[in-house]
Amino acid sequence: MGKLMLKELNLLTLRLTPYLMMDGNAAEAIHFYEQALGAQVLFSQTFGEMPEDPNFPLPAEAKNRVSHAMIKIGESDLMFSDIFPGQPHERGSQVTICITTEDKDKAKQMFDALQQGGQVKMPLQETFFSPSYGIVTDRFGVTFQIYTEGKE
Repeated sequence: MGKLMLKELNLLTLRLTPYLMMDGNAAEAIHFYEQALGAQVLFSQTFGEMPEDPNFPLPAEAKNRVSHAMIKIGESDLMFSDIFPGQPHERGSQVTICITTEDKDKAKQMFDALQQGGQVKMPLQETFFSPSYGIVTDRFGVTFQIYTEGKE
């Protein structure tokens, strides 16, 4: 089964992108990488710019934090987000890997495989930015964000 799963995954177009989780200083880090590495900002959005959810009012201290950003350095992309105020953050463990696909079924297959012996941080679900998104830490302690592009 392992070889079959690998063969099926090799047929996909997948992108793996480092995702940096910051503690309120993502905008500062992005600006630093623009200056230090010639990074180009491809996208940046704060929590305050996201669609409002009346069930979960946004605290004032979260509004200017980065909810999602992507920069390009040479041929490589880096993604960023600030954690929500009050969430635990451990310096040095803020790098995760974002796996991007266009296929919801493959996203589910990868998510299910990675959670075996691991821990689900956010169940795979539809969000305002993805038809299927979730966060899982595998049995080796590596955290993956599974992101499905587009609307199906």
